[in-house]
Amino acid sequence: MWTSARRLATVAMVACLALGLTAATAPAAPSVPTTMQLQRSLDAIADAPGAPPGFSLLIQRGKRSEYLHAGVADVRSGREPNRGEHFRIASVAKAFNAYLAVELATGPKPLSLSDTVGEWIPGVLPAAEKVTLLQLLQHTSGLADYIRADAFVKEFLAEPGRYFPPTELTGFVKGEPLEFVPGSRYHYSDTDNIAAGLIEEAASGRGYESLLASEVFGPLRMPGSSLPRVVRMPRPYMHGYDIEVGKKPEDVSELINPSGAWASGGIVSTPADLARFVPAYVPAVLRAFRQAGGAFRPGSSSPPGPGKNAAGPGIFEYKTGCGTVYGHTGSFPGYRIFVAGSADGRRAIVFVTNAQVVPGQGSAKVSEAIRRFQSRAVCRALR
Repeated sequence: MWTSARRLATVAMVACLALGLTAATAPAAPSVPTTMQLQRSLDAIADAPGAPPGFSLLIQRGKRSEYLHAGVADVRSGREPNRGEHFRIASVAKAFNAYLAVELATGPKPLSLSDTVGEWIPGVLPAAEKVTLLQLLQHTSGLADYIRADAFVKEFLAEPGRYFPPTELTGFVKGEPLEFVPGSRYHYSDTDNIAAGLIEEAASGRGYESLLASEVFGPLRMPGSSLPRVVRMPRPYMHGYDIEVGKKPEDVSELINPSGAWASGGIVSTPADLARFVPAYVPAVLRAFRQAGGAFRPGSSSPPGPGKNAAGPGIFEYKTGCGTVYGHTGSFPGYRIFVAGSADGRRAIVFVTNAQVVPGQGSAKVSEAIRRFQSRAVCRALR
C-alpha cells in the first residue's frame, strides 16, 4: 500500500495537477452519435486492458439530460456508477475559483480582475506584488509552483493525509523569484490558484470554504459539493483506483488530503451538481474575461481536453469538429474528469472515470480513447 502511495504521491501531486503546454489539433467534423452508439463506445473503453473500473457521463441539454455509465463505481461491491455519487474534481476546482472572482466583482467590496496580489495579500508572495488576479487565473503570473518545491514534496511524501493550511502552501515558494515577466507567456502553476483563493478571502472577509458554500453551492443548489479538510470522502462516493495491468485495482480514494490542493484542486462534487454549475459558470466567466479585454492563450488543460485547447482564466476553450465548448479537465489519484458547456451554458457535459489514466500515466491507448470519446460526447451535447 505505501509503495503505491509513494508512487502516487510523486506522480500525482507533483505532476498531475500541472497543465500541459501543447495544444491538440482539432479533428475533422465527426458524425453525431446516438445514445446507443455513445454507450457502445463507453463500453468498449471499459473493456480495454488498462481501463479504469468505472465511467460516468452526464449530458445536459436545457431541461433534458442523458446519463450513461459503464463498469463499476466500487470494485468490492460491484455497484454501478450513478449521477449522485461524490468524487474528487481535481483541477476542475479552478473553474470555481474563477467563478468566485466574477461573483465577488459585484459584491460590497468589488474585486476586479485587474487587482494585484500586493493590493490584497501584501507580503504573502513578495515577488508577485504586481501580478494581477487575471494573470493568476490564466496562469501567466510567472509564479513558481509549490507542488514542485523540494520542501513540499518531502513533507507530502512523509504524510500524504495531513492537513496543509493555504498560507503554508504559498510559503514553500515565498522566497522564489518570478520565472518570467507577468503576462508574457502561459505556464501553469498551482500557486496561482492558491494566491487567487487568498485574494478572494481578503476581498470578502470570509474563508474560502464559506465563500463556496454561500456564493456557489447554495445558490446553484449543489448539496453534494464541499471543500473537505480530511481524507474521508462523503458517502456515497465513486471509489478512485490506482490500476496496473495484471494487478488488482488499489483503492486510493481516501489516501491524500485534498488540502494540499485547496483552491487549486480540493473540491468534492457529484455529476448532478456539476451539471448545475456549468450553466452559471461558463457564461459568467466568458463575459467577465471579454469585458477585461482578455484573450485565450495556446495551451491545454491537464489532461488535454477534446479538440484544440486554449487557456483562459479558470476556463479552457475546446474547439472540436462539432463545435466549441468551454470548461476544465482534472486528474487526481483515482480520477480523471472533464466538465464543459456551450458558451450560453445551456449544453453541458460532465465526464468522470475512477482511475488516473492520463498522458504519461497508465495506458496511452486508453487515455487517448477517453479523449476521443469526450469529443463524441461534445457532439452529442451540441447537436
